[in-house]
Amino acid sequence: MYSTEIKESALISGDVIQDSQLVTLNEHFDVRGSFTEVFQNNWNSVINPVQWSMVKSEEQVLRGMHYHRRHDEYFCLVQGSCYLGLKDLRPESSSYLKSSLYYLTASDLKALIFPRGVVHGWYFIEASLHLQAVSESYEGYGDEDNFGCRWDDPQLGIPWPFESAIISERANGFGSLDELPPFYKERL
Repeated sequence: MYSTEIKESALISGDVIQDSQLVTLNEHFDVRGSFTEVFQNNWNSVINPVQWSMVKSEEQVLRGMHYHRRHDEYFCLVQGSCYLGLKDLRPESSSYLKSSLYYLTASDLKALIFPRGVVHGWYFIEASLHLQAVSESYEGYGDEDNFGCRWDDPQLGIPWPFESAIISERANGFGSLDELPPFYKERL
């Protein structure tokens, strides 16, 4: 379906979700190695990070599909490669019910920032490492704003280029997209 020769991080299927950004990160090299700024407040993105996490994933792992009504997210792959799927559930959005599929590779550093109300998940093609930021700490949202649906629900409209994935026990119990609570703007 998708070429394994892809070298650039990019949207490979679907539409750009309103208020999401794929930000090019500039890696500066010298004899010591490299330096890369992974986030700046002046990007005018939807996220105001409160918590940063570093996540390691094995090959064929899918993390998702997650959905939050209260916080925005940032995703930056720093090692490996992955597919990242999005589905917009915000009725007031110009991209309402549209889907996106991105390919991200650490050899072309980019960060994907997206707003609350967007179902999201990532599938790792190889062992990978990513940075993730959220605009609310897990301590604040873990029990009451941490929803999910099955990654293979056809209503997501995400053309995943694989047929099976390693998922968590919790994700194995996720229901359909239709079972997610509706999105409404909630203040933090």
